[in-house]
Amino acid sequence: MTQTFTEFTLSSKTNNYQVPLAFKTYSLSRNHMVPFSMRKSQRMGRKERKLVENISIIDVDSPSPTSASMKARGNLTKQEADMIKRGFLADSSMILVDFPRRRRSKRKIKSKSATAMQNKLDSGAFECYFQNLWRSFSEDKKTSFTYLDCLWFELHRKSAYKAKVLTWIQKKDIFSKKYVLVPIVCWRHWSLLIFCHFGESTKSETRTPCMLLLDSLEKANPRRLEPDIRKFVLDIYKAEGRLETKDFIYQIPLLVPKVPQQRNGEECGSFVLYFINLFMESAPEDFSTQHFPYFMKDNWFTPEGLKSFCEKIESLKENSDVDELL
Repeated sequence: MTQTFTEFTLSSKTNNYQVPLAFKTYSLSRNHMVPFSMRKSQRMGRKERKLVENISIIDVDSPSPTSASMKARGNLTKQEADMIKRGFLADSSMILVDFPRRRRSKRKIKSKSATAMQNKLDSGAFECYFQNLWRSFSEDKKTSFTYLDCLWFELHRKSAYKAKVLTWIQKKDIFSKKYVLVPIVCWRHWSLLIFCHFGESTKSETRTPCMLLLDSLEKANPRRLEPDIRKFVLDIYKAEGRLETKDFIYQIPLLVPKVPQQRNGEECGSFVLYFINLFMESAPEDFSTQHFPYFMKDNWFTPEGLKSFCEKIESLKENSDVDELL
């Protein structure tokens, strides 16, 4: 049942957050999502106030934080908090409350940008770079593509968030697109899953439903993700009310091309962004397993090409308001 509420007040003098009983409110901190008490106002110490961001998310359809599901889950990780922070865009039951805050120095942001992509990317940094990359493509090019958030796959693996993630995916209308980009961060490693022609029949000779898994660290065994990928895809089909059987879905080919490999333990996020860039530029009008692997080979690109791409992405970030998210 949808909850109702009347007010949310903030006293700048006392730093008291007064939360009416009907609110379900969470405050995003830098390390986790802190549930506010629904029974009384909370007074926060100086040290705690430094950690809490000025953004709160109100989910009026979610169960109480004291419910069995919340007790079982415990504190959210930073990635999950980031996910839910972004998830309100795809869910009308979430309301974002943004309080006034001091803007971060552009000088500080730019001083970090020169080396940002040389380090392992967290989900927030990856999302910033990806959104700038996505905007750089023409609307005509983007017509055949859509994408899923980089944290949805990982959250789907957790039963507490599975239903919510599937609801968000339904709004992406993936069965009307030729290609669906699914960045994955799992076990602190980035890889790229691509759904090809999911709306087509397996009897088609020119448009074959299949999946591509691009991984710059082959020695880590990319196929260890396959069981979770199969469950993910099966749930997506079920949530969409598709008529395809479980046997059909589990027979969709999962292809793992031999792509260029990273040279250290930090480059995987940059490789995934470059995979996305090059695939969108060169993806065939009709993808067929008969012509696999197309351009996706171990000599697909050079380290110099990757370096040039990273410099381009950095320049896009510096000229975008999205770097306020970092």
